[in-house]
Amino acid sequence: MAEYKTIQAEEFDALIGQDVTFVDLREPDEILVAGIDGALNIPFSKIGTGLDFIPSGKPAVVFCRVGDWSSEVAELLADRGIEAYHLEGGFQAYRTYLQETDPAKAEALSHAVETAVNPAAPVTEKTDEVKIDAKGLKCPGPIVKVADTIRELDEGTLVRVEATEDAFASDIAVWAERTGNPLQSLNVEDGVITAVLKKGSAVKESVSEVHPHEKTMVVFSGDLDKTIAAFIMANGAASMGRPVTIFFTFWGLNILRRPEKVNVKKDFIEKMFGFMMPRGTTKLGLSRMNMGGAGAKMIRYIMKKNGISSLEELIQDAIQHGVRLVACQMSMDIMGIRKEELIDGIELGGVATMLGSAENSDLTYFI
Repeated sequence: MAEYKTIQAEEFDALIGQDVTFVDLREPDEILVAGIDGALNIPFSKIGTGLDFIPSGKPAVVFCRVGDWSSEVAELLADRGIEAYHLEGGFQAYRTYLQETDPAKAEALSHAVETAVNPAAPVTEKTDEVKIDAKGLKCPGPIVKVADTIRELDEGTLVRVEATEDAFASDIAVWAERTGNPLQSLNVEDGVITAVLKKGSAVKESVSEVHPHEKTMVVFSGDLDKTIAAFIMANGAASMGRPVTIFFTFWGLNILRRPEKVNVKKDFIEKMFGFMMPRGTTKLGLSRMNMGGAGAKMIRYIMKKNGISSLEELIQDAIQHGVRLVACQMSMDIMGIRKEELIDGIELGGVATMLGSAENSDLTYFI
C-alpha cells in the first residue's frame, strides 16, 4: 500500500500559494458556496475519469467535505507515484479552523469561487438545445435531473425538459428563478409539461452574501412518512444548489442505523433499547394507520408503482448531492447507539452544530 500524508487544517492553510495542486472532491454546487481559488474540481463520483488530469510533477493536496473520501483518492495518487496529502476533517475542518484563527479570511472563503477548474466535466457540444426526458419521474426526480444536467453545461445553453408530473410546472418556474437559469417558455400539451431554460451564471445568481439560502432540518421523528417528506425537501433544496443540513436526534437516529446487526459492546439497558427500536429505514412504521407494519408496506408499494423513489434511494441521492447528515451525539449516548451502527456518510455533532447551521439558514424545520 502506497503511503500518503494526512495533514491538519493549519498545515493545509500553509500550503495555499505554494507550488502544489489542490484537488477538490466536492460537487460543483458546494463549490459555489465556498472553495479554494484555482483548485481542480474533480467530484468524487467522477474520480475514475478525472485522475489523469492531476499533474504528476508536483504534490497534490486532496480534500472533500468532511475528509471521508479524500484519503481514498490520496492513496490512489500515492500508488501512481504522486506525493499526496489528505486533509483530515475535510473542507469543513479548514473552515472551522479559519473561523477560530482568522475570521476575516474565513468570511472571504465563503464567497463563490469562480476560478475552480473541473476537468472531469464532460465537454458540451455546441448544439441548439439539450433535451432532458423527465417523463414518469416523481418529485423531486424531475428537478434533480434538471439540476444534474444543467450543472455541466456552458452558460447560455438552452435546455428543453419534458415531464409528466403536474407539480413540475410550478417547481421548474421556482427552481429557474431561484438558481439564475431563466425560464424561456413553459407549455402543457397532452399531459406533457415542456419547459425551456437557458443556462445562466449560477455563481452570480444562486448565492447571496447576506442570505446564502441554507436549509436546516431537525428530524426528531422516526416515522416513515415524515422521513420521506424530509428527504424529498432536502433533495429539492440540494437540486437548487442550497446547502442542506439534516440533524437527527432521538427516534430520528433509527433512520441512520444499518439494517444488519453490528457487534458492539453495550450494557443491558443499551441492548434492550437496540432490540426495541427499528434498525434502519426498512423497519420504520407510519405515523398514522401503520396497522402493525402493513401500512408502511402499502405506502412503499404505492410509491414503487407510481415511480416514486424509495426512501433508501432518496437518502443516497441526498448524500451524493452533498446534503449534510448529522447524528446527535448526546441522543446516541442516551439510546446506546454507537457510531459503528450508523450508515456511511454520517457526521456526529451536538447542539452547537445544529444551532450553528440553523443560524446560517433562512429556513429551519423541526420534523
